[in-house]
Amino acid sequence: MATKQTAVLTLKGACTALTAAERRSQEIGIPMNIAIVDSSCHLLAFQRMEGAKLTSINIAIDKAFTAAGHRVPTSVYRESVWPGGAAFGIWNSNGGRFMTIAGGLPIVKDGVIVGAIGCSTGTPPEDEDVASAGKAAVEKEISEEGGAKAKL
Repeated sequence: MATKQTAVLTLKGACTALTAAERRSQEIGIPMNIAIVDSSCHLLAFQRMEGAKLTSINIAIDKAFTAAGHRVPTSVYRESVWPGGAAFGIWNSNGGRFMTIAGGLPIVKDGVIVGAIGCSTGTPPEDEDVASAGKAAVEKEISEEGGAKAKL
């Protein structure tokens, strides 16, 4: 077989993640830049909340890009990017877009990365908290869709 079918995050799914992330951002009182990409690292949705840092716009987008493209949370690089670390200098890859700061999470369906979310403006733990809310909401929606199809 020369081709295969794979699941890809839709705009509807991206909007689910965006809405949940925005809600969490409001709960913790930190306005965020929120970016959602598909599995090919292309931007599906973006929102800059009132008061979010302008300098964090590209950071949020690049966190989502990194999480989708490298297929892991951006936080995994925390200990390995320091001088002498196994991944030192990795932030220079991909045209300088590779993010090693927490707040980028892959979105998964049946063990396959279908997209990612990136959040930025707060501290790394705050960014990851908000991204986690978006990821959880869309993954719940994805699993419910699968369950509904199985019942048919």
